[in-house]
Amino acid sequence: MSEPKVKPKVLVADDERVIADTLSIILNQAGFEATAVYSGEKAVETAKTLKPDMLISDVIMTDMNGIDAAIKIRGMLPSCKILLFSGQAATADLLDRARVQGHEFEILAKPVHPQDLLARLRS
Repeated sequence: MSEPKVKPKVLVADDERVIADTLSIILNQAGFEATAVYSGEKAVETAKTLKPDMLISDVIMTDMNGIDAAIKIRGMLPSCKILLFSGQAATADLLDRARVQGHEFEILAKPVHPQDLLARLRS
């Protein structure tokens, strides 16, 4: 009997609950084990126990932005793949600051088409 295939664990962070929940549903249907959280702080906290293979996070969130959360999570889980998305112009400044600190992140523009997202996660 073959081992059951382990589903990649994905943590989805967005302070717009409908987006986080919808992405989670799409990912779960596509064969991932997705968990939605609604803040950068909660993403960092959840990553400690969940130990996700991937983080998908909005950049602009009210408590802790997605880039700061991604930096903290990458510090704990260096192999965690990180994909950020944003619909706001302020993102460029935040990404530049992260780059200066030595962090490179892949970013998708909102709205994210599910097929584009799945293609990025599978690459």
